[in-house]
Amino acid sequence: MEMKEMEKVYGYVRVSSQTQNLDRQLIAMREYGVPKENIFSDWGFSGKDFNRPAYKEMIAKLKAGDTLVIKSVDRLGRNYDEIIDEWRLITRTKDVAIVVLDMPLLNTTRGIEGVTAKLISAIFLEVLCCFAQLEREKTHERQKEGIAAARARGVRFGAPPKERSQEFFILMEKYRAGEISARRAAEQLGIAHSTFRRWVAEKGNRKWAIK
Repeated sequence: MEMKEMEKVYGYVRVSSQTQNLDRQLIAMREYGVPKENIFSDWGFSGKDFNRPAYKEMIAKLKAGDTLVIKSVDRLGRNYDEIIDEWRLITRTKDVAIVVLDMPLLNTTRGIEGVTAKLISAIFLEVLCCFAQLEREKTHERQKEGIAAARARGVRFGAPPKERSQEFFILMEKYRAGEISARRAAEQLGIAHSTFRRWVAEKGNRKWAIK
């Protein structure tokens, strides 16, 4: 008779910047009881990138009946759609339980009222992600309003325009006289060919100070 493979507990930890460390998440994994050899770590990978090597390796190892432990739900993705998609892949397609240590209600482990625990966790996750998405949208809208207000006050964003040197004016006159091509003039100035042509076209619309 073939023996059934034992169910395993895995942990996943990630930080998006190489200046951060994984210590807090690793301590939480050990305190929960995740075996050291079953902890998968991605260091310097953001939530928007699902080409994270350790995450992909872990997903491939997960089997029905296993449990995945994460410190916070944003380890699965950076927005509502991504988190929900990954949650469904893990809990439904792979039939793997998820434990989110920072959110006790997000716990689908068997033995906690079975199907009821999965249902409560799924509903709570969707509500949580909706609120998070709304907050991100509000933040983005506030940023847009702040930029618009700053522009109305005359604040200019972006790098200041390059000042035209005396060499530019000399080369521009040579270009207009047919003594040099626009491409050659641009090379001498160390700028793009299109930039030189734009500067020449703008000369009639703006007064440049010769430096």
